Amino acid sequence: MKPNDFSALSDAELLEFAKQNQPSPLVDAFIIGFLIGILIFAAAVNGWGLVMLIPLFLIRQFLKKPKRHEAMVSELKKRGLE
Repeated sequence: MKPNDFSALSDAELLEFAKQNQPSPLVDAFIIGFLIGILIFAAAVNGWGLVMLIPLFLIRQFLKKPKRHEAMVSELKKRGLE
């Protein structure tokens, strides 16, 4: 979901989305570290290849998560729902 899509949601949908998408920085940090470990292992064993793209994409998705959460919180504050 793009940050500008939050304005299209109704109040009830936005509150439900906020309830389902609570941040979990410890879990995210663990998963990112695990994926970096996979990247290092794959680089040591095979060099650069297709296997490297999947963890890179997943790391990118995990790093975009806080930006999406900030956009959701700002939309909640703008509507006075927080």
